[in-house]
Order: sequence, then structure tokens, then C-alpha cells
Amino acid sequence: MHAAASRNPHFLNRELSWLEFNARVLHEAEDDRTPLLERLKFIAIFHSNLDEFYMVRIAGLRRQLAAGVLQTSADGLSPEEQLQLADARVRGLVDRARRCLHDVLLPSLRRIGVRLLEMDELEADEAATVDAYFESQVYPVLTPLAVDPGHPFPYISNLSLSLAVELRDPESGEVRFARVKVPKTLPRWVPTGRLHSYVPLERLVAARLSALFPGMHILGCHCFRLTRYSDLEISHTEEPEDLLAMIEEQLFQRRFGEVVRLEVQTGTPAHLRELLLDELRASEAPEMAPLAEREVHEPGPLLDVGDLLKLSGIDIPEHRDPPLIAMVPAELRDASRSIFDVIREHEVLVHHPFDSFGASVETFIESAARDEQVLAIKMTLYRTSGDGAIVQALTQAAQRGKQVAVLVELQARFDEVNNIAWARTLESFGVHVVYGLPGLKTHTKTALVVRKEHDGIRRYVHVGTGNYNTRTARIYTDVGLLTCDEAIGADISDLFNSLTGYARRTEYRRLLVAPVNMRARVLGMIARETANARAGRPARMIAKMNALVDPEVIEALYAAAQAGVEIDLIVRGICCLRPGVPGLSDRIRVRSIIGRFLEHSRIWMFENGGAREYYFGSADWMPRNFDRRVEVVTPVANREFQLRLQSVLDVCLEDNRQAWELQSDGSYVQQHPGDRGERATHRMLLRDSWGASRESGTFAVPASALKSAPKLPGRPPSSSAAFAAIVE
Repeated sequence: MHAAASRNPHFLNRELSWLEFNARVLHEAEDDRTPLLERLKFIAIFHSNLDEFYMVRIAGLRRQLAAGVLQTSADGLSPEEQLQLADARVRGLVDRARRCLHDVLLPSLRRIGVRLLEMDELEADEAATVDAYFESQVYPVLTPLAVDPGHPFPYISNLSLSLAVELRDPESGEVRFARVKVPKTLPRWVPTGRLHSYVPLERLVAARLSALFPGMHILGCHCFRLTRYSDLEISHTEEPEDLLAMIEEQLFQRRFGEVVRLEVQTGTPAHLRELLLDELRASEAPEMAPLAEREVHEPGPLLDVGDLLKLSGIDIPEHRDPPLIAMVPAELRDASRSIFDVIREHEVLVHHPFDSFGASVETFIESAARDEQVLAIKMTLYRTSGDGAIVQALTQAAQRGKQVAVLVELQARFDEVNNIAWARTLESFGVHVVYGLPGLKTHTKTALVVRKEHDGIRRYVHVGTGNYNTRTARIYTDVGLLTCDEAIGADISDLFNSLTGYARRTEYRRLLVAPVNMRARVLGMIARETANARAGRPARMIAKMNALVDPEVIEALYAAAQAGVEIDLIVRGICCLRPGVPGLSDRIRVRSIIGRFLEHSRIWMFENGGAREYYFGSADWMPRNFDRRVEVVTPVANREFQLRLQSVLDVCLEDNRQAWELQSDGSYVQQHPGDRGERATHRMLLRDSWGASRESGTFAVPASALKSAPKLPGRPPSSSAAFAAIVE
């Protein structure tokens, strides 16, 4: 991405900035300093990220183009210009990914005994093993679909892998076409009977097509894959009578979204590509933009590379990141003390995954479910994991007669089906489930426990930057606060009353809450730094977030920099601010950290004339976070906690291994250790997260605490959403 691609010199293009983020993810797969199986993980994540980019962002631009939308993006580019620039960048990245996978990673994996084989490479015993598997497990679920005047071109589901088969009828001599879907219900990588040796399922099916088409001559077959528009179309002007029913209807309709990308296997004949394109174009609604040639991609001999995430979990320790043992926070190590007694005595600040999610946040909710003095539990669930303790604790609390209210966000992108399932499960156990406010996503990460104590009712609160999700808590860096501060507790109570009832708050005591006061407060704090700089007082800002897009905030940052404020931004993904432009942003520096863990925490520091203020919470600096979501950011007044948060920011700013510096033209340059020695964010935090002693990449935890600190192998979750900037 270069400055010439933008007409507004103040802004970088959002879509191209996201592609630069995914390029940094790809670089982790290319970097030979990364352990081999972790490199395989990153290339899988790169491809899965790209799937979501097409399903949402490219699909949205295509719809704008089809509707004749003339409005340009903040940087001045039209939908057509953005599509052209994105296509050129994607093709270059996909070519890099193909070479990385097939020329480097797969050969390197073979050298350590991990083999992804073609059918003609199998030994006799391996061939017998996969043949038996085909007969017993695969053949019964295959459905060959002919395409001819009596059999129209079949519906092909989003991201499914298919075989395009060409056959000749030996009696008539006619060439036929058929489609065979590679079943998603079966493992993609078929074991051959030899350790760590696999055959792709589609290769096995292709080799046994004669069983599906007996008596026909198989002329050839090639894999293809479709990507469809997959965003939900929720009206923000009309309030639905039943949000749950509407979301379910939208999910059903999403299956039939228009095709936005066709991927074909390398070597697919031109006439077969044209046949697929013609059939797909004919199946689209007339108001939709027809599939263009630029939307046909050849990513290589292997499609659906995101499935390699499963293989990256193979247990070969020397080719993986060292295992991580999450630390039990010092305040919570005494098992004889109630967590509520601990919080009442001293707030607890946690930093995941270095601090145990199970020993802190999950223990907080589990204790509330069991504690006879707890009267009520209220939570927001944006993304959760069904195998975690939190959902189970909430159902147990309801069964014990406690008042339990949970806001389940049904519009959490690509988690809608899971969230509907958990909402119904919770309701079946007596939990009061609500679905949020019309026109707003509830993205905040908050929990409230109301407890009757000897001196009256007390509210205990958790405010965090990350989801209540056991799996992602192992690989996302997030910050959370456990507190019984009266003002924060009162604010959270008011927030839940707004979410579950008809209360309309216009102000909060301590918290920054979107869409109520957060935008004004953030702009106000930037303006205060600007005024301090002009008055000669100390003026500085450090802000860590996932994305920076909001034009109003960006312009405010430019004004602050021009007034003399030194600004460091740690932005993992999309950044539309253009740093380092003389006279505009030469005091603004932007860096992105990409590495072992997903940098997910949002932490802000404002110098405030020497009386520093710190904040953290769920919001990025994007229009959607300020205006179309319920978000919560909490101030941190505790001096000890402020120093801890500053140490996290300092580590990120000192990184010379995992950090990338954003240039004024929109490109990124990776930092290098030089003579200073390597300082990698995640390794530094592993060695010393808030004073914890560590050796060999693991925490040194007292033996008495080990039972409460389960070993986390560092394996990725089943979904590559771990590194997706699109998924919130």
C-alpha cells in the first residue's frame, strides 16, 4: 500500500491496511526464526483471515459497486478503485503464501517426519489403510451430482471444497461434467497408518472416482472452492419484534449469499474455469455484480489451506513454542480465602495468558455461583467457549435460586450460531437471557456479582479487554480488573439496567461507556494533551489497540501532534492514520506487534500534565466502537496497577523482533535487534510479566499453586479467528 493509492493525504485506506496486517501474519510463516509447526499455524491463519476478508469486506465493496454507490472511503477511493487495489495486493500475498507452503514448509515438515502425501506416494500398506477408510467411512457419504439439462448446476455452500469432474460416456462419446462435494463432516487429513503421515481427503476421493461413476471414463478432476457474502443484514432503523428469530432467518439466508470469489486448483484447464464461471454467473440474482475474472484465484495445488491449523497442533515439542504455565495471581494463591474477601481487601489486576484465566475470572464466576451470600450475577457474553466453566457456573447459579441475567450478543460475527445455542441452553436452566439494544452490538466485557454481606449489599465487578472464552484466553493478551469499587459497581449496575430494561443513561461516574460518553471523553483527553503541549506542560500519549479507523479521532491526534504532543500508537491491525508526515504527524509513531500471542488488550495512557491517567477496556478507536456498540473502558487509579500497565506498554515499544513500524506511505518495516540484543514482546512478558520470575519460557509458580494453574500447551483453537482483524 502506498500513498499514491489514496487521494486524501490524511488517511490510509482501511481495506489495504487490513491486507498489510495479514501480510505481517504471513511473514510469521515465512520467518525461519519461528518454530516450524508455528509457521504452519500462521500460514493457516493467513488463509482463514483472507476468507473472512472476502466474505465481509470485499463482499461489501462489491455490493456498493452493484448498487451504484458513488461515495468514497475516508481516503478518497471509490469502491471500484478499492477492489482493484485489493485484488492486486491479494494476488501478490497469495503467491508468497503458495511459495512458502509448497517450496519451504511442506518440504521442511517432511524432513522432521510430518508428511502430506499424494496418493501415488503411498507405500502398499499405507494404500491399503486409506482404501479401507474410503470404503468404510468416505464412500457412504459421497453424493455425485451430474450437471446436464436434466440436472441443473447444484447449489454450492460457502467455503466448501468440491471436485469438478469431467467424464466421457463410452457409448455416446459425450463429455459430461459432475460435481462431488468433499464432506466437511470427515477429517480433512486422512491418516495413512504411519506416524504423522496423511493424505488430503480430496486426493483420496479423486483417486476413487471410478467407484462413484462406474462405466464412465474419468477424463480429469480438479478442486474448486467458493466464497460467499456472509455478513448479516440487520436494519438499524427498524426495531425487530423478535431479534432471535430475525438473526436465525438471516443465518439461513446467509447460506445463499452471492459468490464473491472462486478458487481453483493450480492446473485447472481454462475451459473448466469458464464453465464454472458461467454457471455461477447464471445462478446469481440479476441485481448482484457478476463474478469477475479478477475474482478467480489459483492459490496453489492445495485449497482450503486454513485446515492446516489442525496439523500444526502435532505434538513435536522441539518444533513448537515452549509450553506456557499460566501463573496464579499472587493475591489468589491462598485457597483458604474467598475470592470476594481478597477483592474486598485489594483489587486484582490480571494479564492473560500469563495470569491464569481459570484461577481468576472463572474462579470469580464459579465462586459466585456457589456462594450462599451471592444474590445476583449479571454478565455480557460476546464470544464464549462451550467447554469453559463460565456457562456451567451460570446455569448452576440459576438452579440454586440466584438471579442470573446474561446478555448474549447474537450478532457476534461468525459466532451467531454458537451464541444462539448458548442462549437457549442458559434459558433452559432458568437464566434470564437478553439480546441487547436495537441497533447496537454489545461488545463490552463486564460481569457483576451482587453479594449480601455483614455491612450491607456489595457489588463485585470484572471489567476486561477480552472475551469470557477459555480457549482464546490462552492465546490472546488481555487485561482485566476485579474490583468492588463503589463507583465502578454503581456504573456497571446502571449499565446492566440499560441493557436489560428501559433506562437511558446520559452519564456515568467513572466508566467510559459507548455510545454514551466514550467518544466525547476520548476527544476531550486528546484535546487536553493538545492544550498542555501548547502551554508548555508535559504532554504525551500512548495508546494500544486492535484498530484505529475513526476520522474524527485521527484528526484530533494530528492536531495534538502539531501542538507538540509526542504520540506512540501500538495498533495490531488496521490503522488509517498516516504517521511521520512532516508538519502533520511527525510526532506520531505507529507500531504493530505480531507474534506468538494475539495482542488484544486495549490500554491508553494520557500524560495529563504529569498526573498520568490510565484506561483499559473493550473499545478500539473505530466509528463502530464509539457509535454502534456498547463498550466499557475503566480508568485505573491504583498506582501499582498503573506501573504494571506502563510496563506492558514499555515492552511493546522496546520490541525489536516482533514489532513492525508503520511508514507514512502505508507500508510496514519490521524492526531488527542490531547490536542491542533481541527484545521480543512475548518473550519479555514470559520472562517478567509484572515481576513474575520465569525460567525457560515458563512461570516459576509455587508448588501449592500448580494445581490451580493448568498447563497450557499453546495450541491454537479450532478456529483461526485468533488472528482475524475482522472478527472482533
